[in-house]
Amino acid sequence: MAETHRVQEKSLHERIMGDVEGRILSGEWPPGHRIPFEHELTLEYGCSRMTVNKALGELVKKGLIERRRRSGSFVTQPHGQSAVLEIHDIQREVEALGLLYDYKLDNRELRKANAEDRVKLEIASNAQVLAITCRHFTSDVPFCLEERLINVASVPEARDADFSAVGPGSWLLQMVPWRAAEHRIRAISADRRVAEALAIPNGTACLVIERRTWSGQTYITQVKVTYPGDRHELVAHFLPS
Repeated sequence: MAETHRVQEKSLHERIMGDVEGRILSGEWPPGHRIPFEHELTLEYGCSRMTVNKALGELVKKGLIERRRRSGSFVTQPHGQSAVLEIHDIQREVEALGLLYDYKLDNRELRKANAEDRVKLEIASNAQVLAITCRHFTSDVPFCLEERLINVASVPEARDADFSAVGPGSWLLQMVPWRAAEHRIRAISADRRVAEALAIPNGTACLVIERRTWSGQTYITQVKVTYPGDRHELVAHFLPS
């Protein structure tokens, strides 16, 4: 009889975990949503409080929820990771977190390179660039802001790509072979423009990754990706020299 009780407790613990996790990953319970209190889940599932506590504890370990003393449990903000020395696809980065991905193109402009563009891509004064501003989302929450320049001479196909459905980073990784890249990483405080784009308060600490990629002696693209600082971290793996 005792063994049967333990099996039932285990299956209930897994069921509670699965139900809560499913609602989070589907977007039904977005970041910041309060999870029902333990006594509410105890009544809903007809189980002991210990079983509920164990299920929620496992979800805390997975990074899906956080517990706040005297307030309850809440869905956490997505916390992504990027390898410092890799060019990663933001859509895959989001989906690796088990979250729903969405994308929005905010601006696309084909123009003659201005002075700032020429410095970033080391191109001539008569060169053309495609300037793109877009955002990536997790379950309707802004994940990062992407601001990109594409050297049209290096990637003439970009002239006809509208990027309304596919992000420029994903498109470039599929279309254009690159030979080398450089990263610059810095912290900023969100100004009004960035704060509005990422739905965060003015002055919020943000992580900025700037990258240029090139093929041969020609730069292909320059991109600046801005993340809310509490939702992203950089990871590097290395060996002793």
